[in-house]
Amino acid sequence: MVDSVNHPPHYAGKIECIDAIEAAVADLSGPEAVSTGNALKYLWRWKTKNGIEDLRKAKWYIDRLIKNANSPR
Repeated sequence: MVDSVNHPPHYAGKIECIDAIEAAVADLSGPEAVSTGNALKYLWRWKTKNGIEDLRKAKWYIDRLIKNANSPR
């Protein structure tokens, strides 16, 4: 039986995607944390869910991170 809420098949692996994202954004906050987490999510699942579309979404979030990193604070 597939548990689409707690263990969706497109996030299969030895490490839970949410655990990896939480570790990756632990020292980030606000928009940086959101964009980083979303980019990782799409990179994690691209091969098993939406293919190139997920890679484009990941790129969109990465481009946003780059743009905001270059903006004066």
